[in-house]
Amino acid sequence: MPRGFLVYNPYSGRFPSGLLAERAANVLRQSGWDIRLLQTRSGKHMTRLAKLAARKRMDALFVVGGDGSINLAVAGLVGTDTALGVLPAGTANVWAQELGLPGLSWTRWLALEESAQRLVTATVHSTDIGQCNNRYFLLWAGIGLDGFVVHHLEPRGRLEKYFALVQYAAGTVWNASLWHGMSLRVETDGTLVSGHFILAAVSNIHLYAGGLAMLSPDARLDDGLMDLWLFKGETLGDTVQRAWDLWAGRHLQSDQVHYIPFRSLTMESDSPLYIQVDGEPVDPSPRVTIQVHPKALRVLVPQKVPHSLFSQSSNFDHAERSH
Repeated sequence: MPRGFLVYNPYSGRFPSGLLAERAANVLRQSGWDIRLLQTRSGKHMTRLAKLAARKRMDALFVVGGDGSINLAVAGLVGTDTALGVLPAGTANVWAQELGLPGLSWTRWLALEESAQRLVTATVHSTDIGQCNNRYFLLWAGIGLDGFVVHHLEPRGRLEKYFALVQYAAGTVWNASLWHGMSLRVETDGTLVSGHFILAAVSNIHLYAGGLAMLSPDARLDDGLMDLWLFKGETLGDTVQRAWDLWAGRHLQSDQVHYIPFRSLTMESDSPLYIQVDGEPVDPSPRVTIQVHPKALRVLVPQKVPHSLFSQSSNFDHAERSH
């Protein structure tokens, strides 16, 4: 019988999740899982519970939450045999969008149970993980405008998260009017690039900006590479044009955007850089290092996903292993 922890924070996200987490746990139990339901008290506690799950050799850690909660769990699971399962109950749930899992909303109260049911027949894949200034991330690292926005928006209370997309859009426009870009010196695997940029986005997945934009259509989670996108500019007009190009998919052919796949990266500036990883703020620093750790995290992936996430040679196991 496979074993797992199902963890949730009763005070985070847009919806009280206690009863809904219990119902999702029951779906897994009815399908043969031995599930222990646990509450988290803080971000650090989420990471400690993830480490505990790995230490007790649990088959999976199921996280009820959004991309920020996932990031905290990843820190405790990297390099272990315990797989990450996601039951989306956060604000944007971009990782869940990548997997095709339904997010919890006012019109979809059974979303956690639906997601749990899809994870019952999931497979376990090994995915690449990034490390940005010693902070692990699964989805992206953003340096520049989006880091600036995240630093000014987070943390948010539950009431604010009800209006998350509107608030994020308004915050981006307001902060873009104050943001004039950054001068960067970037080295990736021996390649040097320098210039003035609005944003440097490192992506491990397809989607970006709350799942509203397709940043890296060819991204694969197990190829040992991540994608660096450098958006040129310094004025509000430049920012608006780059954003419009991104949402329309024209950034792929734009001469104002540099695309560089890489394994290791060093980025330097004359002033501290605003940084976010998986939508969570990181302490500003004039120097950013990012290292890709190939196939360092095991994740539960539903049988049907919206995009090609893995290379054809990817190895995977069925989640429902017996012991």
